[in-house]
Amino acid sequence: MSGHRSSRASKFTDQNEINELVSRLQVLLPQLNQRNNSRQSMSKILQETCCHIKNLQKEVEALSEKLAKLMDSMDISDIERRALEDFLQP
Repeated sequence: MSGHRSSRASKFTDQNEINELVSRLQVLLPQLNQRNNSRQSMSKILQETCCHIKNLQKEVEALSEKLAKLMDSMDISDIERRALEDFLQP
């Protein structure tokens, strides 16, 4: 019987954690943060999160290409180039 209760309490805690994380996501997302609706559905927030991440990935790719072109056009030594590449690695 106590195992059943602890399982229920665990689910409640998990749901609270999920709600907290979704609330944090809602604050971080520019699209949702600009809207006046105080509460969005969890599914909408998660969809917007996925779209935002995809857009950020596209921006990173575009900026990486731009940086590569800039580095190719610069007159820098191989040592400086490697140092810069190492610095920019995550």
